[in-house]
Amino acid sequence: MKQSIVHVAIVVKDYDEAIEFYTRKLNFDVIEDTYQPEHNKRWVVVAPPNSTGTTILLARASKPEQESRIGNQTGGRVFLFLNSDNFWRDYNNMISKGIEFVRKPEKAAYGTVAVFKDLYGNLWDLLELNPGHPIAKRVK
Repeated sequence: MKQSIVHVAIVVKDYDEAIEFYTRKLNFDVIEDTYQPEHNKRWVVVAPPNSTGTTILLARASKPEQESRIGNQTGGRVFLFLNSDNFWRDYNNMISKGIEFVRKPEKAAYGTVAVFKDLYGNLWDLLELNPGHPIAKRVK
């Protein structure tokens, strides 16, 4: 049996501002942006460049309960983990584009890591896993 996680949904206020953040600040690609008239919503999927793994579904909040979760989907814990093949290149690029890092880069047993906020305040790890790490072998 083979299974995989295809999308992870992030609740956003507005599709276009979210697309702009992910494409201009994080250099992600728009994989799909399809209007669904029967639900009056868009199916917007983004992913890091050259990624073949899980993608992010940008899901516009459609009711107050969802709106209350924008920017705090995990109660203040790091939510997503963006692995890089060159931590310092991506870190410096993100800094130059105004990305706010809330924890400075540090070396850990698994690799180099720093924590940043997305446009709504969700926390992410930017990391470069050490080559011998079990997950590093899976993301090549």
